Amino acid sequence: MDKNNEITHDFSPFFKVYKDGRIERYMVLDDLPAGLDPESGVLSKDVVISPESGVKARIFIPETVGSDQKLPLLVHYHGGGFCAGSAFHILTKHVLTSTVSQGNVIAISIDYRLAPEHLLPIAYTDSWDGLEWIAGHSNGLGPEPLLNNHVDFGKVFLMGESAGANIAHYIAVHAGAIGWAGLKITGVIIVHPFFGDKEVDKMYKYLNPASSGGDDDPKLNPAVDPNLSKMGCEKVLVCVAETDFLRNRGEAYYKTLAGSGWGGKVEFYETKGEDHCFHAFKHCGETDALTKKCVDFMIME
Repeated sequence: MDKNNEITHDFSPFFKVYKDGRIERYMVLDDLPAGLDPESGVLSKDVVISPESGVKARIFIPETVGSDQKLPLLVHYHGGGFCAGSAFHILTKHVLTSTVSQGNVIAISIDYRLAPEHLLPIAYTDSWDGLEWIAGHSNGLGPEPLLNNHVDFGKVFLMGESAGANIAHYIAVHAGAIGWAGLKITGVIIVHPFFGDKEVDKMYKYLNPASSGGDDDPKLNPAVDPNLSKMGCEKVLVCVAETDFLRNRGEAYYKTLAGSGWGGKVEFYETKGEDHCFHAFKHCGETDALTKKCVDFMIME
């Protein structure tokens, strides 16, 4: 047997690492081209966030938006364990086209670079850079006309599922901790979030060598983050799924935030009988209910 084909790390269902350093992912989804989705009536367009890093994003906007109409903005961070997923594949399309069409909002999904080729905290840094790039349009002078002309920068929300929810949480806390004035974050939607447990998370530690992978890392355990009470938004919606293996971690996050001394409003929503990120993989009544909950959260004062 060729020793280079020996597997040194196996983080199923995400990826495995060979002795020669090769990375092989278990599941790779093809990116979809941008354009009009005739089923939902949502138009998508790709933009470059940073020519230096190559980070891009995909904007989703209702086809029927008026020439002078301004809509709330949903900034999205996709899931995938920090090592899989894309702003451009079908799972992100499933999540965002329904939200954009039902909520009459604009969404932009940041395609942060993936670990382990780009070790953490790069995904967090790219995600923050994406928000700063978006904020550069709040004066109407940014490089992307769709954002200049059609976003109501008084109504900006962050959303992520799984690892993306972890990133959305981090971005909101960071914005509050540094007193960022780039734009006002109205609310954050945390869907089926990935946070750590008492046991060391070996994959996270591999993806982020600077982390212990344990509950002393604020990115994995918000309860030990001294800046949690400074979270930079007015309200948070925490969504969990009943049969999700991360369900209890999501509830623990909700309770931690509620008891942190943060002055905002936090709400908890559970989907019965469903598993992790079900809404990205299938359309059902529960998918519509979760989408409606997220839309209501954004439009209600």
